[in-house]
Amino acid sequence: MDNRSARLFYLCVLTLALSSCGGGGNSARSGSQDVALSNLSVATWHYDNARTGATLNESSLTPANVNSGTFGKVFILPVDGAVIGQPLYLGSVPVAGKGAHNVLYVATLHDSVYAFDADGTSSSPLWTKSLLGSGETTVPMSVQGCQNVTQWNEVGVVSTPVIDTASGTIYVVAKSLSNGSSVFRLHALDVSSGEEKLNGPVQISASVSVAGLSSTFSALAELNRPALLLTNGHVYLGFGSNGCNAFNPHGWVLSYNASTLAQEGAFATTPGTNLGSIWQKGGGLSSDAAYNVYAEAAEGISMPGTSFADSIIKLTQSGTQLSASDWFTPYNQDFLRANDLDLNTSVLVLPDQPGPFPHLAMGSGKEGTMYLLNRDNMGQYCPTCSIGDVQIVQELAVAAPYTGSLVYWNSMVYTTGAGSPISAWSINNGLLSPSPVAQTAPVGGGHSPVVTSNGTSNGVLWQLNGTALTAFDASSLASLYSSSQTNGRDTLPALPHFAQLIAVNGKVYVSTNDGVIAFGLLQH
Repeated sequence: MDNRSARLFYLCVLTLALSSCGGGGNSARSGSQDVALSNLSVATWHYDNARTGATLNESSLTPANVNSGTFGKVFILPVDGAVIGQPLYLGSVPVAGKGAHNVLYVATLHDSVYAFDADGTSSSPLWTKSLLGSGETTVPMSVQGCQNVTQWNEVGVVSTPVIDTASGTIYVVAKSLSNGSSVFRLHALDVSSGEEKLNGPVQISASVSVAGLSSTFSALAELNRPALLLTNGHVYLGFGSNGCNAFNPHGWVLSYNASTLAQEGAFATTPGTNLGSIWQKGGGLSSDAAYNVYAEAAEGISMPGTSFADSIIKLTQSGTQLSASDWFTPYNQDFLRANDLDLNTSVLVLPDQPGPFPHLAMGSGKEGTMYLLNRDNMGQYCPTCSIGDVQIVQELAVAAPYTGSLVYWNSMVYTTGAGSPISAWSINNGLLSPSPVAQTAPVGGGHSPVVTSNGTSNGVLWQLNGTALTAFDASSLASLYSSSQTNGRDTLPALPHFAQLIAVNGKVYVSTNDGVIAFGLLQH
C-alpha cells in the first residue's frame, strides 16, 4: 500500500473520540487538519496530550473480572533490549504484505522498533527496524555514564514515540555512537512497514541565546527521556541530563515540523548555566486545546523569566520560535534544589472546570506537593512567600513524596508515591479536596499508573508496584489483583528502571528488560 492509500485508509477507519482534554482520546494535528484517534488507538503516552492517563473505551476489563481467577499473563513478545518507553497501539493497521492487524509498537534501548500483532497471534514481529546507521552501535554505559542510576546496559531509544494517525507515521528519537561521538536522530517511520519517511532521519542539534546567555545542545550530556508530543503539526522533544548531571547538561524542548522534520524552535531551560533537566519520569510533554506546550524542569539555578529550574513552564510556538509565555516556580526553590527535590512529573492538563479558573493544570515533584495552576496566569514566582505559594489556585503539601505521574478520571486526581498509599483526590468547582476521598494501603510505587474504564463506570487503576502488576477499583481503590499473588503463574521478571505499562482493548502490556508481557482475561 502506497503512502496516499495508507493515509486514505486511516482517514476512513478513524472515528471521533473525546477531545484531548477530556481523558479518553487524543487529537493529533497534521498540517491544517485535525484527526481524532480511533477509540482503540493509543498513539501517545498516557492516551492523550493532556496526559490524563485514562481511557474511557475499555469494555472488557472491569472490577468484576480483574482478579487472579479470571485475569493473568497471556503471552510474551520478545525483543532485543530493554523497553523503557510505553508501547503504542493502533487498531486494524494494513501491514505491508500481511493484511490488517491490531499492532503494538515497541522501541528498545538497542535502537530497534518492533511492530507486533497485539492480540498475540505470533511472537514474531510483523516488521522490525534498526535505527542504527552503518558502523554505529548503541551508546555503551562507559560513554553514557550514570549506570549506577539507570541500571541500563546501553542507551538507544529511551522515550515513548508518538504516532500521527492521519499520515500513518511513528516518530522515534534514537541515540547512537557514531565515530566515537554520541548522536541523536529523529526518525519518521511508516506504521505499516517501518520504512523511513520524510527523507529522514535528521540529526538533532540546537543552540540558543537569551539575554546574552547562550547554550548549545550536547548529545553526550543529554537523555531524551520524556515521551514525544505531537500537536499542531509539530513534534516536540524533551531532554535532560544523562541520569546523574554529568557533562554540563541543560533542559531542552525542541520543536520539529511533523511534515518535513525541519527544526522550528529550540528552548533551553537554563541558558548560560546548566541543569534544569526535563525528565518527567518518562512522562510526555503536555499540550492544551490552544496548542500551548507544558513541561517540568528539575533542579538548577532559577532566575525569574530567564532560567526556569524547578519550574512548570508554558511554551508557545510562534512561527519558528519557541518561547516561555508563562511559568510557575515554587517559593522554596532554593530548598528544593539543595535537597534534590526536583519537579519531575508530567504536567496534567485538566478539562475545563466550573469556578473562577476554568483552565487548570497540575504539577508535582519529589517533595510530594501538588500545585494547581491557572493556565491563563500561572503565578510565576512569589519572592515574599515564606510558607506557601499564595499566588496560585491551590497548593497541597500532603500528597505522597516521589509521586508518579498524575492521573485524572471521573473528577478525581490520583497520586501514587513510593512507599505511600495510592490516593484519589476529588476535584469540585476547580479545587482539590483537602484530603483523599479514597486510599490504598502503602504500595511500592511506580512511575506511570493508568486508568481504564467504560465511560464513567467500571474504572480500574493499574500500577507497577516494584516487580508486580497491580490493579485497584478506581472508585474505591479496593485491591483487585496482584501478579505477585498468583502462585508464580503471573510473576514478572526484574523490570528495567522506569518501566511503563499501557492498557487497551482488553490487554495490559508491561515493558521488561527483553520484551513486553501481555496480560488479559484467561481462557477457561
